[in-house]
Amino acid sequence: MRTRPALASAHQVGAVARYAGGGMPAFGDAPNLGGLSSITMNAPATALAATPSGKGTWVAAADGGIFAFGDAPYLGSMGGQRLYAPIVGIAATPDGQGYWEVAADGGIFAFGDAPYLGSMGGQHLAQPIVGIAATPDGRGYWEVAADGGIFAFGDAAYLGSMGGQQLAQPIVGIAATPDGRGYWEVAADGGIFAFGDAPYLGSAAGQPIGTWVTGMAATPDGQGYWLVAATAGVLSFGDASFYGPTPNNPPFSPTAAIAATPDGHGYWLLQPDDGPIAFTPAEPGAVPPGASQVVQVAASQIGPDPASNQGAFCNPYGPCEDWCALFATWVWQQTGVPVPALAFVGDVYTWGAANGTVLAPTAMPQPGDAILYGTGPQNTTTSPHMGLVAQVWPDGAVVTIEGDAGPQPDGKYGVVANGPFLPADGLQSPSVELPTYAYVQP
Repeated sequence: MRTRPALASAHQVGAVARYAGGGMPAFGDAPNLGGLSSITMNAPATALAATPSGKGTWVAAADGGIFAFGDAPYLGSMGGQRLYAPIVGIAATPDGQGYWEVAADGGIFAFGDAPYLGSMGGQHLAQPIVGIAATPDGRGYWEVAADGGIFAFGDAAYLGSMGGQQLAQPIVGIAATPDGRGYWEVAADGGIFAFGDAPYLGSAAGQPIGTWVTGMAATPDGQGYWLVAATAGVLSFGDASFYGPTPNNPPFSPTAAIAATPDGHGYWLLQPDDGPIAFTPAEPGAVPPGASQVVQVAASQIGPDPASNQGAFCNPYGPCEDWCALFATWVWQQTGVPVPALAFVGDVYTWGAANGTVLAPTAMPQPGDAILYGTGPQNTTTSPHMGLVAQVWPDGAVVTIEGDAGPQPDGKYGVVANGPFLPADGLQSPSVELPTYAYVQP
């Protein structure tokens, strides 16, 4: 797989301040609250919210677990509970004494003084939910779907949406104006769609940013916003000031979300790969014999490629060439699977057809299976990348561990965790903009 060049920021103003965070680095006046490196999570971190004091944050994991930092109170979570779909967003009440978690199926889970006001859980959705934003009085919230559909609850007003409109890239996040009379949707290509009194202040759509956007946050006066990209680069618009990370300055840690301080002079980023993940099965009994060992071996390799200083595409799993398939077959070999070292993804498909089981992209895979991206096994153009399935959710969402993956636009590659995402619904892996064409069970 080839990664893409680093993100260029729209506005680079003011002094840049970056603080180590072990998965939650802080910029500007956002305090360093520690990170995820000392916490072993059962699922990847997916969402981030800040307290109204600016001295605390909550991190939500895909399994519903909540991790509180600074003055953020722990008020309960869905961790350890059965979820049909992974958690994809979190929003806090205005007094910081409550929060909501939203799942990809639209389910809402309220804690502390956050009221439950309805949800899309159990309703038909054209595309999964990708985010949530709360009204300023805490008596309402919006859910946004990947197709741009908006679902309003409580005193949250429906002010329009991109639902039913043609989008170049799926919607990945939402932010509300401070008076609750407007909101923005942001797409993966950095496109901004403004509704109500939310001003359009520019976007990254059509710019050669070389990556994709994963989230947004608004300034406290509603006259600016930040976009954060998968490479951790930040773009600022309107009166949003830029505090880092400096574009094209490695390391490029995969970044899932951004949360701003209440005064608008800082923000935190959420970098899930910087924290250890245990990859507990999302569904009891979902792991077949031997698969758990495959997942644990793969997870133990997450991090930068330690052999990259030996030359282009050099890696610990085989020759100096594209190595996503070399990584996957190496992991299988470590757990006793009699598979040869294969460098071409299409050869993994062929091996699976002769020695294992090949599943259609609409099938429900199991942890330890290979996931193959592209349109078919014919050549490197149609079959460019693969990974290993680490978790499977009841709704079909998967978390993968992939070698020779980014985003690391400095030319270096690593082993990363991706997801949760829904490959069978046509949603694309965050690492490559290609659909899934097969699973292989060894």
